[in-house]
Amino acid sequence: MLSLSDVREARERVDGAARHTPLERSRTFSEMSGADVHLKLENLQRTGAFKIRGAMNRIATLSEAEREAGVVTASAGNHAQGVALAAQRAGVDATVVMPKFAPVSKVKATRGYGASVRLEGVDYDEAQAYAHELEREEDRTYVHAFNDSVVMAGQGTLGLEIVDDCSELDTVVVPIGGGGLISGVAVAVKEQLPDVRVVGVQAEGAASAAKSLAAGEVREIDRVDTIADGIATRAVGEETLEVMAAYVDEVVTVDDREIALALTLLLERSKTLVEGAGAVSLAAVLSEAFEYDDGETVVAALCGGNIDLNRLGTVIRRGLVQMGRYLKITIDLKDRPGELERVSSIVARTGANVYAVHHDRTSRDVAVNAAELELELETDDAEHAADIVDALEADGYVVEIES
Repeated sequence: MLSLSDVREARERVDGAARHTPLERSRTFSEMSGADVHLKLENLQRTGAFKIRGAMNRIATLSEAEREAGVVTASAGNHAQGVALAAQRAGVDATVVMPKFAPVSKVKATRGYGASVRLEGVDYDEAQAYAHELEREEDRTYVHAFNDSVVMAGQGTLGLEIVDDCSELDTVVVPIGGGGLISGVAVAVKEQLPDVRVVGVQAEGAASAAKSLAAGEVREIDRVDTIADGIATRAVGEETLEVMAAYVDEVVTVDDREIALALTLLLERSKTLVEGAGAVSLAAVLSEAFEYDDGETVVAALCGGNIDLNRLGTVIRRGLVQMGRYLKITIDLKDRPGELERVSSIVARTGANVYAVHHDRTSRDVAVNAAELELELETDDAEHAADIVDALEADGYVVEIES
């Protein structure tokens, strides 16, 4: 099984390739939660995620024959970039298989680091199956994203940094996809500070870890569905499950609404951009997915910042809805002069800002003498949004809340 000495040896190999990322206390999130919250800003890591740590450690241990043959891997994006950069630095040829629907930004970044990219399959697991075909056909070394003790040891260097920078911590919260990061971090932390609690977090739409731990064997789920694409795997690994069973204290889940809220709050309050997978640890703290005491020192690992810009707008909008800062409503109007002005005046009196207006007379669901009005509004909070709806309904309008 993975040991602390493995992680310490890995630190020597990845030093210079991986940065020692900042660990900062957040006054905002400490006040919001009641805990003493610190953020491990791994979104500032080279390639934008922790994966460079494990990839560099694995490639550094290749034999000369393996280096000559090259490597292959499968990834939804972050591991792809880590392997691509690590291989480039080591002068090793790399082929990366990514799902067809992987974020465009991650595909371009992986190619930018010099790897050959092939798009195969609808998710990570199908991409991985194709990568294993290439492994056999081309005699390449497969660099697994998580189910490899050498990769886990590399990821564990993040845990060494947490202990170095915050030795008085009580709880470490770490995302779980396949389990490589939390396995390495848990060993690095608990072998030095046995009383520290390690909490793993999965997205609700990709939650295989708790089922596997309860069963004592890997349990694969049928499908994944989450905005946290960086941890969207159907199953944890056999090797990672063994380590998690020995070192991880608790596994919890958060849903996409909670992830979007945490991501939006990080962006607005901490000026920190993360991807969905990078926000799940803070989401678990803010949603109280696990119990903690007032003043408890909690370190949340923000494991990546590689979010596609097209998805960012959607996620922020979801986060604003959760905060009560965005309101989308539909109203049926009488098709007569002055009705639109009447609604506008009500909205103006409430102090809302209008994002967009859509006025439709031709919808099949609208009476011949009526029109459908869709409004997108910027609001202060949930109470303000409710006041707007109340004001419109008090004036006789039937309001349907879309989001």
